[in-house]
Amino acid sequence: MAMTARVLLIEDDDALGRQVRDILRGDHLEVEWVRDGDDAGRLDVSAFALVVLDLMLPGTYGLDLLKRWRAAGIEIPVLVLSARPDANDKVRALKLGADDYVTKPFWPDELLARVRARLRRPELRRHDGSIRIGQIELDVDGRSVRVDGENTPEFTKVELDLLRVLAKRPGSALSRRALVEACLDPDNTGNERTLDVHISRVRKKLGVAGGQLQTVWGIGYKLVADPERP
Repeated sequence: MAMTARVLLIEDDDALGRQVRDILRGDHLEVEWVRDGDDAGRLDVSAFALVVLDLMLPGTYGLDLLKRWRAAGIEIPVLVLSARPDANDKVRALKLGADDYVTKPFWPDELLARVRARLRRPELRRHDGSIRIGQIELDVDGRSVRVDGENTPEFTKVELDLLRVLAKRPGSALSRRALVEACLDPDNTGNERTLDVHISRVRKKLGVAGGQLQTVWGIGYKLVADPERP
């Protein structure tokens, strides 16, 4: 992996923390290791490229940290490490804004592959105020959308906001509630049902690229570069 990036590891178990730190350093990543949730909460996480987050921490609980970061608009990728295999815990973490969830114990190669995927994000390219992911190019400043270089039907403000929020975290599932709060007006009948209607309209206007906007059952939606990628 030909990149150097700063990773924040938040893990209170000494043996596991050393293992994860050494795995990441062996892949030429710079790792800062914090063992306490309160200490992690005082850090500027935006200075890192990725957070690897344990849940059961002394001090502030891991998911409370995650919730605080997302509420503050911090979009740093977060990979959760947890000894809790319950599907409900995974769904909750993803709904709160986690980008991935790895259950302990794990294979080192699997963890490294998940970290690489979150750091690489090759499908997202920014240039001249635009975001390109797969066939879709979103002009953030001009508030317009092109698919394979061709203009699409005009998008409403809500539709453009939805596409922008999803494109900021490509491949990550965003909860329906988070999308409602970020893009819809809750005082003007903005709810999860109306969100689904807007998503349907966005897909239709994207045409051949509509498959890039995917439903994640039980959570919400995500935008991917390649609909065929597993």
